[in-house]
Amino acid sequence: MSAGRKIYTKTGDRGETSLLGGSRVPKHHDRIEAYGTLDELNSFIGYLRDQLEDDHFRIVLKEIQDRIFTAESLLAADPGLELSKQLPQLMESDIRYLETEMDSMSEGLPELKSFILPGGAGVVSLSHICRTVCRRAERQVNRLAMEEEVDNLVRVYLNRLSDYFFILARKLSSDLGIEEPVWKPRL
Repeated sequence: MSAGRKIYTKTGDRGETSLLGGSRVPKHHDRIEAYGTLDELNSFIGYLRDQLEDDHFRIVLKEIQDRIFTAESLLAADPGLELSKQLPQLMESDIRYLETEMDSMSEGLPELKSFILPGGAGVVSLSHICRTVCRRAERQVNRLAMEEEVDNLVRVYLNRLSDYFFILARKLSSDLGIEEPVWKPRL
């Protein structure tokens, strides 16, 4: 964006926005809710990344942020146009990447025998926040997919990604020497 160009367009002042391709939809449209929640997730991931000192986790999270932008662009594209073929795409290798990372982090973690309460350290809590925002985005994408075409890899990626953040929270707890707070139901 050039220095003289303004960020505001005033085109959304009446509660509508444009999809990639030009179609106008209400700002509360399921498609907008889905990619807006991914934008929220991406911001939390950036915040989590900023709190971590481990270079490997920082690199992985930056890669995930890039994939989230890819998913956002796919969701922001007008489903009636062939525009999505001109956009970056998610690939099966992106899902395998998450699975490989989860497998690596899971090595040495204690077996889960009960539910874990989020918390224990700031980075652990942030990872759980990322997990829950990701689950919300996944629900919104699945709702959208009931009405309109959605790239299935977006759905699969978000499902794996929420699992990734759960395992990351457990790994961070372990690395920090923090005992995971276990839920003890009151009976």
